[in-house]
Amino acid sequence: MRNEFRFDIEILDTTLRDGAQGEGIVFSLRDKLAVTEALDELGVEWIEAGNPGSNPKDLEFFRTVSSLNLKNAQICAFGSTRKKGIKAADDEQLRSLLDAETKAVVIFGKSWDLHVHEVLRVSPEENIAMIAETIAFLKAKGRMVMYDAEHFFDGWAANPAYALATVQAAMDAGADRIVLCDTNGGTFPDAVIAGVQAVKNNIPHVPLGIHAHNDTGLALANTIGAVQAGCTHVQGTLVGFGERCGNTALAALIPNLELKMKLRCLPEGNLARISELTRRIAEIANVGISDDMPYVGGHAFSHKAGMHADGIIKIKQSFEHIDPAAVGNERHFLVSEVGGRSAIAERAKKVDPAITKDHPVTIALAEKLKLLEAKGWAFEGADASFEILVRQELGLYKPLFTIEAYRVMSEHPAGAAIACSQAWVKVLVDGQHEIAAAEGDGPVNALDSALRLALTRFFPSLAKIRLEDYKVRVIDGKDATAAQVRVLIESTDGQQSWNTVGVSTDIIDASRAALVDSIEYMLLTEKKSEK
Repeated sequence: MRNEFRFDIEILDTTLRDGAQGEGIVFSLRDKLAVTEALDELGVEWIEAGNPGSNPKDLEFFRTVSSLNLKNAQICAFGSTRKKGIKAADDEQLRSLLDAETKAVVIFGKSWDLHVHEVLRVSPEENIAMIAETIAFLKAKGRMVMYDAEHFFDGWAANPAYALATVQAAMDAGADRIVLCDTNGGTFPDAVIAGVQAVKNNIPHVPLGIHAHNDTGLALANTIGAVQAGCTHVQGTLVGFGERCGNTALAALIPNLELKMKLRCLPEGNLARISELTRRIAEIANVGISDDMPYVGGHAFSHKAGMHADGIIKIKQSFEHIDPAAVGNERHFLVSEVGGRSAIAERAKKVDPAITKDHPVTIALAEKLKLLEAKGWAFEGADASFEILVRQELGLYKPLFTIEAYRVMSEHPAGAAIACSQAWVKVLVDGQHEIAAAEGDGPVNALDSALRLALTRFFPSLAKIRLEDYKVRVIDGKDATAAQVRVLIESTDGQQSWNTVGVSTDIIDASRAALVDSIEYMLLTEKKSEK
C-alpha cells in the first residue's frame, strides 16, 4: 500500500479540516458535501474531512458522504495519537476514527520535544509509544495510515535525533505516508529542504509528504522545495485559507507542479477547471479570492500598460508565463489613459471583431477615456460599462429603459423596526410607464429594489440579478462632502459576474448610474444569447 500512487504527486486537500479552522470559515453539513463534490471534480486523491469524534456535524458528514458518487477522491478521517496512559484499543477518539469507515486515516503526533515535555506532559519514551501503538492499532484494523509529524521542522531544529526517532517509530509501526509538518509556518525553504533530506537519508523506504502553513508567506515555496527534495505527497487547501495565515494554496501549487515541474497531480484535462472550482469553493466558504492570486486570480492575466498589451497581442508569451486557458482563467486588457489603443481595440473586438488599433472608433474611444478619467471615471475594473461605451461609439446602443424620475429618502427613528430608507422610481419602457416603491437597509439598497421592481414586469429575468460587491471611493477629498465619488458595482445572475461604474458628486446618483449599466448589460447579454 505504501507505493500506491496514481500520479507523480499525491494531493490531499484539507479544506474541510484545517481550512475549517480558519477565522470566519464555517461549513454547514450541506457546505461540506458541496466542497467534497467540487474537490472530487477537480480530481484530488484525498479529502481530509475532519475528526468524527470532535463534533456531531463531522460525525454526520462521515455517515452521509458515502451517498455521494465520488469518482476521483477518497475520504480520510483525522485524529491524534492515543491519549497518554491508556491503550490504543481503549481510546474513544481512535474508535470514532474506525467508526467513520474510511479507507485511510490521518494521525498526528508530536515531533518536537518542547511539546512532549510542556504540552503533552509525558516522557519522550511515552510519546514514541503513543505514536507507534496508535499506528499499529489502526493498521491491524485494516486502515491505511498517514502520519502527520506535527512541528517536525521546529523539532528537527531543536533536537534532530529525537525528531527523527519519532518518525522512525511511525514507519516501524507501519505508517503508509510520513508527512512532515511546518505547523507554526515559520520555517524557511532551505531548512525545509534540509529536513526532508535528513529524513530521506535516515528512513529511505517510506513515501514522504509535506504540510506547510503560511505564517511567513512561504507555504508555497516550502512545499515546492519539499517536492524538489523528494516529497511525493502534498497537503494544503485549494483556496489557501486555514489556521492563522492559512495553508499552502493548492490552486497555486498544482499548476506549478504540473506546468512548471511536469509532475502530474490531477487526471488529464482537469487542470483547466481549477479556476472555476477554486471560485466555487470560495463561494461556498463565503470568502473572496484575492485578485492577485497566482493562476486563478482575476488579475493573474490582466494587462494595463500599453506596451504590455501591444506585446501580448503580437506574441502571447511576451508578457504571460503560461496560457490562461491552461488553468481555466482569462486574459484581460485593462482600458485606461495609460493602456494604449492596442488594449482598447482588443477589448472592443468583443463587440465588433473588425475593430483594430487604428480604427476610428478606437481613436475616438482613446480620447473619450482620457476625458472621462480626468473627471474620475475608471473602466479598468468595469468591463460591462466599457462595453456599453463601445456600443455607444459604434451606434449600436439603444437604452432598453429610461428612468424618468426617482426619489430616495432615509430616516432613522429610534427603536422603530422598519427599514431606514425608501425609494420611489418611475421608468419608461417601450412607451409604457411603470412606478414602483421599495424599502431597503440603505438608500442604495432601496433604489436597487425599487428599480428592479419597476422593470421586472417588462424583463422577468432581472429577478436573477443580485449585487455581489459595492465599493465607493472619494476621487478628490479637497471638496470635502461635495467631492466627486466613484461607485463600482459587481453583479451576478448566478452564472456570470460583471462590473459597472458610476461617477457623480451625489453618491446616490453615482450608484444609480452603475445600477442602470448593470441592468442594461445583463439585458444586452441576454439578447445576444438569444440570437
